[in-house]
Amino acid sequence: MIEELLNRQNIDGGWSYRPGGGSWTEPTCYAVLGLLAAGAPPADEPVRRAIGWIASRQNSDGGWSPQTGVAESTWVTALVLLLPAGLAPQTGSPIAVDRAAAWVHAQTGRESGFWYQLRLRLLGAQADPAQAFDGWPWFPGAAAWVAPTALSILALEKLQRAKPEPEAARRIQEGRAYLLARRCRDGGWNHGSTRALGYDSDSYPETTGMALLALHGTAADDPQLNGALEVARKHLENCDSLEAASWLTLALAAHGDAPAAPRQAAHGGTNEIALAMIAAAALGGRNVLVA
Repeated sequence: MIEELLNRQNIDGGWSYRPGGGSWTEPTCYAVLGLLAAGAPPADEPVRRAIGWIASRQNSDGGWSPQTGVAESTWVTALVLLLPAGLAPQTGSPIAVDRAAAWVHAQTGRESGFWYQLRLRLLGAQADPAQAFDGWPWFPGAAAWVAPTALSILALEKLQRAKPEPEAARRIQEGRAYLLARRCRDGGWNHGSTRALGYDSDSYPETTGMALLALHGTAADDPQLNGALEVARKHLENCDSLEAASWLTLALAAHGDAPAAPRQAAHGGTNEIALAMIAAAALGGRNVLVA
C-alpha cells in the first residue's frame, strides 16, 4: 500500500482523491498520516514535499481551503492540525499552528448561536436538544455536522496534550456532548440530524466510527457508549466500504477492542488507502489520530 500511495503523489507534493487529479488538502493530509503510520520517517522526501505543499497553502485567517482556487477556509484545517507538530520544523516549512488552532476554536454550528436560538424562541419553535451544544460545521456559518465535529475534537485533543488550555478543554467537552446528543435511534451516528422528514434516521458506518473515535477516553461503563460500540461492531461485520471499515476499526481499537484488520487497498481512492494504513497501524498499538 505504501508504494501505491507514493506513486500517486503529485509533482507539487500533494495528493488528489484519485490518480491524475490536482492536489487537495484532505487526501494530502490523510496520505501523510498514512505514510507516518506505516513507519515512514518524517524526514523522508515524500513527507517533506507534502508538508511543504500544505504549509504554502495556509490562509491569512489561519485555516486551509480544500484546494487551490478556493478562498474560504474550511473543516480541513482540523486535518492539518492532526499532523504531528514536529513535522513542519523538520521539513523547513513552517505551519502557524497557533493561528490554525484559533481558527478552529472560532468555528461553531450556526444553530447553537445566540441569534439563531433567539429566532427560534420568538417563533415559538421547539429547539433540537443537540442545538444547545457547540459542534463544528463543514464551513463557516453553516450548521454543525458529525464528521467535522469529530475531527475538530481530535485536533484540539492533540493540541491539548502538548499545551493544555481551558478554552480547548471546554470546546472538546461541548463537542462530545453534541455527538452524544446526535446519536440515532440504533445507537450510532449519521451525518447530522437524527430525524429527517419526521422519520427516525439510521446510523452510517463511517460516521459512527468517526464519532466513537472522538469519544475515546470517555467512561468505559457509560451505557450510551456501550450501545454505540455494539452498533459499530455490527456495522463492521456488514461493511462493504474500506473507508468506513477503517474508521470503525480505528474507533474500536481506541476503545480497547481488537477487530480484524481492514482488507488491503491495492486500488481505490487516496483516502481509502491511507485510512486502511492508519487503521492497520492502530491495531498494532499506534493510532496516529489519537496519539
